[in-house]
Amino acid sequence: MSSKIRHDGVVERIGDGIVTVRILQTSACAGCKIASHCHSALSPADKGSSEAKERLVDVKCATGASSLTIGQPVVVTASAEVAGLALLYGFGLPFLLLLAVLLGVYLATGSELQAGLWSLLSLLPYYLVLWLLRSAMARRLSFELEE
Repeated sequence: MSSKIRHDGVVERIGDGIVTVRILQTSACAGCKIASHCHSALSPADKGSSEAKERLVDVKCATGASSLTIGQPVVVTASAEVAGLALLYGFGLPFLLLLAVLLGVYLATGSELQAGLWSLLSLLPYYLVLWLLRSAMARRLSFELEE
């Protein structure tokens, strides 16, 4: 099993040490070769649609940016550790916070409504702090161009 996550992409912009790459993010069904023949993956209304989304990814590229050209195909990689940390910060920790506040407020007040509201409201400061720390997170959770 590979320890890197790979996406094929195309160079969109080349800036000061940062290369913007357009990648096609696909779901499991969209990447499948027989998805158009499978009835479990798509409803009849969705038969012609693909479940793919284009994303722009900024890649820090201090040395190799000069050798790249706009429109050039590249491979963007991220380590499994980076993917795991992104999942932890984006989904794991907020889920644990939500559960802890839900349980704590419910045990303290006995009100399901208050517990539900406070648990949802507890996510606002979490994501605000995450947003405030975005530059530090960007240094830690970064993509690379594969050679």
